[in-house]
Amino acid sequence: MSPDTAFTRAERAVFRRLSTPEKIQRFLDDLPYDKEPDGPRCRSPRLVLRDWTAHCMEGALLGAAALRMLGHPPLLLDLEAVRDDDHVLAVFRVQGRWGAVAKSNYSGLRFREPVYRTLRELVMSYFEHYYNLQREKTLRNYSRPVNLERFGGIGWMTAEEDPWAIPEYLCTIGHTALLPRRMARGLSRVDDRLFAAGLVGSNQQPALPASNGLK
Repeated sequence: MSPDTAFTRAERAVFRRLSTPEKIQRFLDDLPYDKEPDGPRCRSPRLVLRDWTAHCMEGALLGAAALRMLGHPPLLLDLEAVRDDDHVLAVFRVQGRWGAVAKSNYSGLRFREPVYRTLRELVMSYFEHYYNLQREKTLRNYSRPVNLERFGGIGWMTAEEDPWAIPEYLCTIGHTALLPRRMARGLSRVDDRLFAAGLVGSNQQPALPASNGLK
């Protein structure tokens, strides 16, 4: 069965416009960032299109659904941080190389061209751009790719209820460390230029504590 059969005609029309990973990323970038004023949400792709807003997790789900329409398996990969929020990527492969689409408040944590030979290479491309509002480089671990086909029973693409089982699962699986703890203790702070560049287009304010930083 084609993956688009679960969607309405209007929803399918939106996905038809997302004919490349680059177009998927531009679509995610143009969606207003969900600041969750009414409390935490985890919208399905259908609810994202209905509410026209998304945060990191919701953007990854929509990205995975759009990639699935293009024939890619719907894969999510979790980036785990310290003193900061996790970040979730929708990853894909072209000619054996990994790339990613993502929704983020930080300009450096979004699209990656499919040029990375391994998942570690892909994840490391986010390292210098992954920092909190105290200018600490916070990325530490990454998960294996999770195929969302395992959540077909809850209809993750079109669910009317938030599919919380997906982020909960991402939090329980094993993660691979990127660097030894002794190396992490010696990391330098993010300089002024990179810090400013990362917040271009963000709704973050540097005066806020790091725990409020939404990736």
